[in-house]
Amino acid sequence: MKTILYIIQKEFKQIFRNKGMLPIIFVLPLLQLVILSNAATFEVKNIKFGYIDNDHTTTSRALIEKFNASTYFDVLTDFSSEGFAKSAMLKGEIDVVLDIPNYFERDLQKEKHNSLGITINAIDGAAAGVENIYVNDIVQNFNQHLKVDLLPLSNQQIQPTNIDTIPLFWYNETLNYKTFMVPGILVLLVSMITLFLSGMNIVREKEIGTLEQINVTPIKKSQFIIGKLFPFWVIGMGLLTVGLLLARLIFNVPMLGSLVLMYLYTSIYILVILGIGLFISNFTDTQQQAMFIAWFFVVIFILMSGLFTPIESMPGWAQMVTEFNPIKYYVEVMRMVMLKGSGFTDILPQLIKTVLYAIVMNGLAVWSYKKTN
Repeated sequence: MKTILYIIQKEFKQIFRNKGMLPIIFVLPLLQLVILSNAATFEVKNIKFGYIDNDHTTTSRALIEKFNASTYFDVLTDFSSEGFAKSAMLKGEIDVVLDIPNYFERDLQKEKHNSLGITINAIDGAAAGVENIYVNDIVQNFNQHLKVDLLPLSNQQIQPTNIDTIPLFWYNETLNYKTFMVPGILVLLVSMITLFLSGMNIVREKEIGTLEQINVTPIKKSQFIIGKLFPFWVIGMGLLTVGLLLARLIFNVPMLGSLVLMYLYTSIYILVILGIGLFISNFTDTQQQAMFIAWFFVVIFILMSGLFTPIESMPGWAQMVTEFNPIKYYVEVMRMVMLKGSGFTDILPQLIKTVLYAIVMNGLAVWSYKKTN
């Protein structure tokens, strides 16, 4: 035990002695949390909107005014023809074009129905889908009020019946995207920092030649590994603590569940990441190699973790692959505990899988480490 404590003391001194590493460990993750949480949004705003009004009636102008009043659309210009609108969209000047046909108001009064042309720039498919929902919502709302206005005078006393829905939003009542994204981004930062540091730590010992000196000492392999990885486990828990404080103070993210449960799961999860980092370092000779390999796996883990895209929307084979993604389970647990107030039994499936993952990865890492390296 005393030997392990000496190694841990040596690691902390080595970490704090490296002045260039301190900002990477303590400052950059916090800046990334603040910046990414504000930048990573599912909302689409400032949509560049144009229209072709072939009718020029009070009804068509009222419809355009609905878009102008929306906080999501910037009504920039009107086009005299469809050709000018297509040219503007080709240049990227317009995202959505509304085409109001001739005799729009007259046909509504006589035929009681009409159609509109909507052209959306769908290079970004996700944004185009959201824009389409916004457009349909405004048109449907306008259509409901228009039905009342177009009733014959003899039928004005017969008011149409509308069914109003009253939505109840659980776990995120204000529909604030930061409430959803901040826990996931916190998971991302804890994972990246602990993986990169643990992956490069032993490799750095190889590069400067101190690993050979340690290998000829009577230090046991288990003592060396515990002493090398424990400081980064502490750093990971510290990053979680500071990240939770920022999430609460800056973004006002609710924390409905138990902090003890969150720390319990995180303590096991970090063991998984440290095991992966140690396993990578055992098969690399330079810090650059360790960084590239670690980054390769991190990118895959992040994109398939459900942090930015729902796992349910992935193909079947991809959903099966995500079962081997530890970040997926951590993202689920953080959101469940923080936003839903889930208890121990709720996260038990993720906890069991993470424990098994930790045993397997650390077992492989210890097995692959040789004192003769």
